[in-house]
Amino acid sequence: MKVSRLLAFLMIVALFFALAVPTYSKIWNGITLGLDLKGGFDVLYQVKDSPDEKVTSEGMIAVKNAIEHRVDAAGITEPVIQIESGNRIRVQIAGLFSQEEAKKLLVQSAKLEFKAPDGTVLATGKDIKSNAKYVLDQQTNSPEVSIEFKDPKLFQSITEKYVGQNVSIWLDDKQLQNPRIQVVIYDGKAVINGQESAESATAMANYLNAGALPYPLEEISSFSVSPTLGDEALHDTLYAGVVAFVLIFVFMVFYYRLPGLVAMIALLMYAYLLFAVFRYMHITLTLPGLAALVLGIGMAVDVNIIAAERIKDEFRHGKSLLSALIMGQKRSMPTIIDANITSMIAGFLMYWFGTGAIKSFAVAHIISILATFLTAVLISRLMLQLLVRSNIVRNTWWYGAPRSIATKGVVRKGGAKK
Repeated sequence: MKVSRLLAFLMIVALFFALAVPTYSKIWNGITLGLDLKGGFDVLYQVKDSPDEKVTSEGMIAVKNAIEHRVDAAGITEPVIQIESGNRIRVQIAGLFSQEEAKKLLVQSAKLEFKAPDGTVLATGKDIKSNAKYVLDQQTNSPEVSIEFKDPKLFQSITEKYVGQNVSIWLDDKQLQNPRIQVVIYDGKAVINGQESAESATAMANYLNAGALPYPLEEISSFSVSPTLGDEALHDTLYAGVVAFVLIFVFMVFYYRLPGLVAMIALLMYAYLLFAVFRYMHITLTLPGLAALVLGIGMAVDVNIIAAERIKDEFRHGKSLLSALIMGQKRSMPTIIDANITSMIAGFLMYWFGTGAIKSFAVAHIISILATFLTAVLISRLMLQLLVRSNIVRNTWWYGAPRSIATKGVVRKGGAKK
């Protein structure tokens, strides 16, 4: 028995479990869940031509950036904003919040105007910086919105011209206040009072900071998923994955014995690696993506089954234990590579031509194939070779040979013992 080979095998297994057991919970809890697992809503908008300009590719990017800015200003995390064919934009937002308020934030522009006593517009929201914020009046403790002009000289000229007169402030054609200009303001800063609550003041600040959209948006479709339904979908899919793993474990160990056990250890590595990639690459996990990962369990095991069957064929042709292992793994490789490359091409095509859920499935599918190559092809083969070379188990039956030709020594053609 070669102790060094056995120790190397045990060290690989021990290192994996030492890494996985303390960290798997943190990795899983850190994965960003899509709206179909966490709850939220999906809305598809048609970008329309403006009165002055037709929609262009650059304009679509500008709309996307404007929506991202609005979502970020509202403090909504991990949105999915995608440009689709036909001048359409899809917005997916997961989490608990008012969906009507969120939709309002996406498409509504705050129309802020400063008007002279005769109704002349002196300045608009385009003249103020995107740093409006909710503040409290130091004397009355009432909520206000603090704003700042991009060009302080513009506000200075307004206050100089209308000292002693009223300059009204309007939002969405509704007068908010009509203050009298007492002194000239040089720093370009002002406040909008008359807010009902801190929430309304914060919402106004967000609308002001969002700015105007380059083109009008028309809602085509939308749907929402309740958090309860998302939890049920997540629970059911994970339950299906656990049941599949247990059934595969029983089958592999019963039918392929030691190669099956090694394959299942590699399968645990495969699952851990997949979720680690989703966690640390900040990939959103959706229900179709989770389904692709569960499907990938079968594909990962299939790689080991192909290799195990080739090893059994080598036993039937009278090869020794080590020779059967090496030749079986070598001859199974072309089939494994062809199958996985074909599957990966299909995944790239789904991602290229698909949208929404199809893209999510494709991303998870491609990642699962890459993880399969690393765990099921490389690591499991290395572990099985270390186990065979350690000579701790020499009976070929434990490696899948039929009992009729299994031996503790070398198996020659016809099953004769050396």
